[in-house]
Amino acid sequence: MKKFLDLISDEVKKGFGLAGYEEELGRVTVSNRPDLCEYQCNGAMAGAKKYHKAPLLIAQDVAQKLSDSQVFEEVSAVAPGFLNLKLQRSFVRAYVESMAQTEKFGLEAPEAVQNIVVDYGGPNVAKPLHVGHLRSAAIGESIKRICRYCGHQVTGDVHLGDWGLQMGLIITELKLRKPELPYFDEAYEGDYPAEAPFTMAELEEIYPAASARSKTDAAYKQEAMEAVVKIQKGVRGYHALWKHIMDISLPDVKKNYADLDVEFDLWKGESDAGPLIPEVVELLEKSGLTYESEGALVVDVKEETDTKEIPPCIILKSDGAALYATTDLATIKDRMDSLQADSLIYLADKRQEMHFLQVFRVARKAGIVSPETKMKHIGFGTMNGKDGKPFKTREGGVMRLEYLIRDVNEEMYRKIMESRHEISEEEARRTAKTIGLAAIKYGDLSNQAGKDYIFDVDRFTSFEGDTGPYILYTIVRIKSILGKYQEQGGGLEGLAFKDAQNAPEKELMMKLCGFNEMMEGAFAETAPHRICAYLYDLANAFNKFYHETKILTEEDADKKAGWIALLVLTRNVLETCIDLLGFSAPERM
Repeated sequence: MKKFLDLISDEVKKGFGLAGYEEELGRVTVSNRPDLCEYQCNGAMAGAKKYHKAPLLIAQDVAQKLSDSQVFEEVSAVAPGFLNLKLQRSFVRAYVESMAQTEKFGLEAPEAVQNIVVDYGGPNVAKPLHVGHLRSAAIGESIKRICRYCGHQVTGDVHLGDWGLQMGLIITELKLRKPELPYFDEAYEGDYPAEAPFTMAELEEIYPAASARSKTDAAYKQEAMEAVVKIQKGVRGYHALWKHIMDISLPDVKKNYADLDVEFDLWKGESDAGPLIPEVVELLEKSGLTYESEGALVVDVKEETDTKEIPPCIILKSDGAALYATTDLATIKDRMDSLQADSLIYLADKRQEMHFLQVFRVARKAGIVSPETKMKHIGFGTMNGKDGKPFKTREGGVMRLEYLIRDVNEEMYRKIMESRHEISEEEARRTAKTIGLAAIKYGDLSNQAGKDYIFDVDRFTSFEGDTGPYILYTIVRIKSILGKYQEQGGGLEGLAFKDAQNAPEKELMMKLCGFNEMMEGAFAETAPHRICAYLYDLANAFNKFYHETKILTEEDADKKAGWIALLVLTRNVLETCIDLLGFSAPERM
């Protein structure tokens, strides 16, 4: 189904052609002066120089040709040469009718289906998820859903940090505390215990202690780095301890993501790329890209067009240990071999821009990816507190993600109980969890990914303004009206749309008509904030229509049925959008 704006542009292009001008001048945009018109075309301004004619005269010629258009109710040429356009109500009604009758509201299937891998999450195992993990999870989950909705094959991978220094630090600290454990006895040949020699609570205490000590004890840190190499090389006792850490940590990680309604198709980590590293290193060496620098194996990635210094990409350290770049390259090879990826999308802090630039260039130079493969790093900004600094606990530490979710849910529960005394505690808790997730995710996703933002619990949990709860309240209001209509004996199927009866109704219809264009833009730009902006505008348009229209008390049954049809479509579009953002609406609030 053709996009609404394209249909309008096609009509104006036809007018330019009939008037003897180049059709491409007829491109239409939404009006920046809604008080004057609904859409506008500035093509006459661009055509003035080519046709040596005043733009107002060109606009008048085109307006005359469009005077009997079935698309426009009004076309006027205004100085210095704008075309102001107002749509026929029947044209708008026909489009929303087609949206309601077509799968995905008429969103066109892609010309070529892509295999897309979205790499998001990325937590380090053995450490609790903290607020810094929210952005990659929320943005990545939404991008995955957007790509799927637009018709592509998408694989979401958590890409765990399960092979880095934190593992070496934990094992080194464990060796210091419990040197008698068989894992540290090189002569031990028996089976290792099935049960881990620590609990999750102990693990959460061990890591911070080890991390703090490594900052002041160089020998301790060196031992931890050597432990990482032993894990990577498969030293039996160290690998067994690593497996215990994974088994203890993963359930907690999965619970946190489940609370965010974030799902991964693959639960792979850096360790899964381990067996491929020798092959990747050999490939790089045979291609002649590598050379030795201070004992390390590196690849130059700078290009003549670079305007800033791009350092070489380190593939192996002097002790032979792999780095993030090495495991990322091996992971890319795995994704190309096993998933035949056409596009790789990475969610990570924007401060990692140089890392991904280096890795992507090495992958291209070495032929690990094809020339057509798209690789994109979406660098996100920082989630800050009201003081403008990275979000912290009251004690000044990094807040655990589960505590943030808990605090938001408690605030929503308090607000629900204050406003609805008749609700049961069980329903209030359940509803608070649903609205709380919307508050968190919408609060994050409504910002452009690359920008820092202030996480303001009071604002994000408000039922007014550009917030998740406001969007949900709008959906619940529509559900309530539809429920009452059914209680009156009305059905929600097969209802006929009517031409708009008033300006707010027409405005709501036109907002609905912009869904497909918005979705194509959100996919092309991998930009969930585009959906948030659309949701807010659509919710506002509905609420304006609602306040100015007596829907359920309308005596004309056909007119009422037309409004109900419009409400059903509005609800469906709103619910589709929030699902793409990764949350849902309750039945009542």
